[in-house]
Amino acid sequence: MAKPDYQEIINEYKEQVRSLRAQVSELEDAGKSKDAALKRALQKLEYTTDDLDKANIEISDATKQDLEKTKSRI
Repeated sequence: MAKPDYQEIINEYKEQVRSLRAQVSELEDAGKSKDAALKRALQKLEYTTDDLDKANIEISDATKQDLEKTKSRI
């Protein structure tokens, strides 16, 4: 092989490395976006769970009060 042939191969490898680096960067960005979305979803779930717990407590308290009112009427 002549020297220019080696240069072509080297340039081709360099281009492949650039391409692979770009793909890695895209994958890293996608991973970060996915992590952020998962974090937001988890926070929403936590808030919803807290709201559900509060609602259940309120329902339980209201039920107890209604039961007490009913007992006092009897």
